[in-house]
Amino acid sequence: MLKLMYITNDPQTAHIAQQAGVDRLFVDLETVGKDLRQKDMNTVQSHHTIQDIRALRKVLTQSELLVRVNQIYPGSEKEIDEAILAGADILMLPYFQCAEQVRTFLRFVGGRTKTMLLFETPESVEQMDEILALDGIDECFIGLNDLHLGYHMKFMFELLADGTVERLCRRFEDAGKPYGFGGIARVGAGMLPAERILGEHVRLRSSSVILSRSFCNTGEITDHKEIAAIFRTEVPKIRDAERAYQSDTPEQLAANQLLVRDAVQKIKESLG
Repeated sequence: MLKLMYITNDPQTAHIAQQAGVDRLFVDLETVGKDLRQKDMNTVQSHHTIQDIRALRKVLTQSELLVRVNQIYPGSEKEIDEAILAGADILMLPYFQCAEQVRTFLRFVGGRTKTMLLFETPESVEQMDEILALDGIDECFIGLNDLHLGYHMKFMFELLADGTVERLCRRFEDAGKPYGFGGIARVGAGMLPAERILGEHVRLRSSSVILSRSFCNTGEITDHKEIAAIFRTEVPKIRDAERAYQSDTPEQLAANQLLVRDAVQKIKESLG
């Protein structure tokens, strides 16, 4: 089954998500450069801290604690050390362009945690073979938000519809690395319905996906009883949809792929 990931720095929400079967809770330290490259997008900058890692570590007994650090910058070694000491199970490196930056990240980690690379720049895609040859990479993930900006696209799921995601997944698979991509909203919701995206995860043999802000927007929903009700209700729906696709034939999965392409084309046209 897909590893479901959810971004939060709230221990109570993290506990709720863990109880509902979310596999990884996600503390997001990334701020360096993010405001500039996503300034015109409706995205959230989390501004999480090392203390948030410690707080979540205390409540997570089943789910893994994933921490996205900043891209390589002068403070990276200190930040990585602090994140590991605070209790991170997995460290994610975002927005790298070359193998040397990844090599630096892996050296700073030094095998103390699992590592995940977030491929979200065209340059990282171009140097993928050299990057994947490095020792110490445990998983890979495709960051559709920044990558679609790098390719000057209108909508992040154009990368799924035009075959880019599939090409990258096949290269990860050939390198023997587990991989995932993008985010999903609730089943039946989203510009591109979550269940259609789930079908592509199954077809492409993906192993992880982020539950997006629209799955449970804690910026708008602050009542923990309401948050708990959403997770209790909606996570099983995702699992049911995933299991249904897993029983599909290759022909049925290909039919869903065509539906995804058609839906993305309509969204592109609506964006002008």
